[in-house]
Amino acid sequence: MKFTDGYWQIREGVEAHYAVEVRDIRTDADSITVYAADKKVQRKGDTLNSPLLTFRYSSPIPDVIRVQIVHHKGKVVKGPAFELNTGETHVQLVNNEQGASLTSGRLKVDISRTDTWKIDYHYAGKRLTGNGNRTSAYMRTPGNRAYVREQLDLGIGEYIYGLGERFTPFVKNGQTVDIWNEDGGTSSEQAYKNIPFYLSNRGYGVFVNHPEKVSFEVASENVSKVQFSVEGESLDYFIIGGDTLKDVLNNYTTLTGKPALPPAWTFGLWLTTSFTTSYDEETVNHFIDGMIEREVPLHVFHFDCFWMKEYQWCDFEWDKDVFPDPEGMLKRLKSKDLKICAWINPYIAQKSALFDEGMEQGYLVKNKEGDVWQWDKWQAGMGLVDFTNPAAVKWYQGKLKRLVDMGVDSFKTDFGERIPTGVVYYDGSDPMKMHNYYTQLYNKATFELLEQTLGKHEAAVFARSATAGGQQFPVHWGGDCSANYASMAETLRGGLSLGLCGFGFWSHDISGFEKTAPPDVYKRWAAFGLLSSHSRLHGNESYRVPWLFGDEAVDVLRHFTQLKCSLMPYLYSVSVEAMVRGLPVMRAMVLEFPGDRAAHPLDLQYMLGESLLVAPIFNETGDASYYIPQGIWTNYWTGERKEGGSWITERHDYFSLPLWVRPNSMIAVGSNHLRPDYDYADHVVVHAFELQDQSAAEAAIYSTQGELELTVKAERTGSTIHVQAIGFQHASKPWSLMLRGMTEVDNVFGADWQATEQGILVTPGAGISSAITIEL
Repeated sequence: MKFTDGYWQIREGVEAHYAVEVRDIRTDADSITVYAADKKVQRKGDTLNSPLLTFRYSSPIPDVIRVQIVHHKGKVVKGPAFELNTGETHVQLVNNEQGASLTSGRLKVDISRTDTWKIDYHYAGKRLTGNGNRTSAYMRTPGNRAYVREQLDLGIGEYIYGLGERFTPFVKNGQTVDIWNEDGGTSSEQAYKNIPFYLSNRGYGVFVNHPEKVSFEVASENVSKVQFSVEGESLDYFIIGGDTLKDVLNNYTTLTGKPALPPAWTFGLWLTTSFTTSYDEETVNHFIDGMIEREVPLHVFHFDCFWMKEYQWCDFEWDKDVFPDPEGMLKRLKSKDLKICAWINPYIAQKSALFDEGMEQGYLVKNKEGDVWQWDKWQAGMGLVDFTNPAAVKWYQGKLKRLVDMGVDSFKTDFGERIPTGVVYYDGSDPMKMHNYYTQLYNKATFELLEQTLGKHEAAVFARSATAGGQQFPVHWGGDCSANYASMAETLRGGLSLGLCGFGFWSHDISGFEKTAPPDVYKRWAAFGLLSSHSRLHGNESYRVPWLFGDEAVDVLRHFTQLKCSLMPYLYSVSVEAMVRGLPVMRAMVLEFPGDRAAHPLDLQYMLGESLLVAPIFNETGDASYYIPQGIWTNYWTGERKEGGSWITERHDYFSLPLWVRPNSMIAVGSNHLRPDYDYADHVVVHAFELQDQSAAEAAIYSTQGELELTVKAERTGSTIHVQAIGFQHASKPWSLMLRGMTEVDNVFGADWQATEQGILVTPGAGISSAITIEL
């Protein structure tokens, strides 16, 4: 929201009260409180008839500083509020004639007592951001609406990322962003997943602790500032530091919640009925059997909306006219080694028997008159489940449990953005705050039911909407994209932006949701989709089985599905890292290469984990143009080595795309290319790429329950490589080391070796631990 008219003037009808002069600073055991006047106080009379703004600085966890700005604190504060993981943090406080400071870990805020308002944030002695004259302010707008506004300095060459799954330009500089969930597709400034958190390439993050609408002006209203404002009498935000951008995300997700580890089976290929198509058990079996006959690995089958009868969403009842024997059908499908996902939403249509049940029990959101809130958009006469009512949550979960007991393994938690504001919630929540926060309660209720019923690391939703903290309930997908290259590119931008907000797992509709893609787009998008965290074929008005797009599409889909399955030991270790550190599986280049300025704006390529560079192809000619950072990189497909630090232009057929391995990497490749959930440590081959002198590389192999089974570490000194492998299971499992690109070695001690087309294959003897020395 903009308050000024250009740089010098205030917009008509706006009354601005800036923090101008520090009048008092008080410290207690763990915080600093600053009282700021909105004018220079030169005489006693200047203290009358004007606001006094209160700033409180504290720290919930190390390397994070909380800033709370209050005008009038007597206003009743209603929920909901983000659930934050806070604790007692040791801070260092200073309060003297020059000013005050609070230090948490290596992050420090300095408050000056000089003649002008001046706040600085430093990390390890380096200034990150801060503000000064005419920045922090209390605003009144026409209609006597109150806002608290903050502005933080934006440095020269500083880029801002994040703010949720945004499909606008990846670098947010120059944009106005309102944190307000909407069902706007992927081709507009609206977003399904609005997150009031941004990340700076200067090495810090800012989280605005408000679930309601937060308005950001990123180098827009003032081109050297990031501005954010909320309506009301207070503003609460956090400055988040760290040694690296990864550490900043780790700290942010420590505060707001780490992603859960999805079941290994969810990383396989998903196929859906599509949305408005006709389908019954015969049609579904035609799809599944067609994939089996064509040897395309398929792992999850999803039933979209019309598994329930029209006008009755959601009643959680299979349409008996189409599926007369749902229990039997699910057993027959699961006998083909498939997992099952079913579509749901939080809306209860009036024709559904659940509407009367929910209305009578008080489980539906009400309007201000005390009636059930209803409208006809999406479902005729639909109501909204009130997840602030614990009884309503149990009621809703009970409906889902019946489906889980029947054989459903996961739910696609669609919608959650069209949440009204003129309503009343059971617990008295502020409806403006609930608009964005509703999705958190919806996804949480569904995810926790799955976890309680199926067990830890066995729960997964496929969610469209989210708010801050939503990363705890994976997986999320990118919403309604279109079947063209432009939409494929905007989809990737959205996913990379969301990943920089702590969301570890993300997917999208392969070949686009709206309309039907030409075979060219289908094949290129399949490569992108199978090199994403999660991979789903889904559409609107047509089926997405590959043979409808030509025989070559079948071969391409099979090729990339098998590739992903073989990479699962590596991908699952990356997923464990997402669970532990809050890092995305699909990473914007700036996250891995913050020291390489050329990588900072890139949004048409990404790192899959730490070691694999992926550059999807966005044109019908197969031309790829992408950037490789410095170092000697290896083509995963061909073994070609290329010096980085430059742009590459080349052409690819449909069975390829730029897939490069970072130097000094160890990639664990599995023994099974047909399914995503198998024993990753059994006969795993650890591929070592460009091991560098005086450095070490490591691969960690986990079980499908996230338990560490094997680590392989290689250290190179001159022409000698020392390899140490440690197994963590009672029984050893055979494994090998592939030295990619090497054609010969002088000696190998502690293992057998042989030359192969890919490189030197080193195979140790049996045993839980192995020590190998390789002389080159």
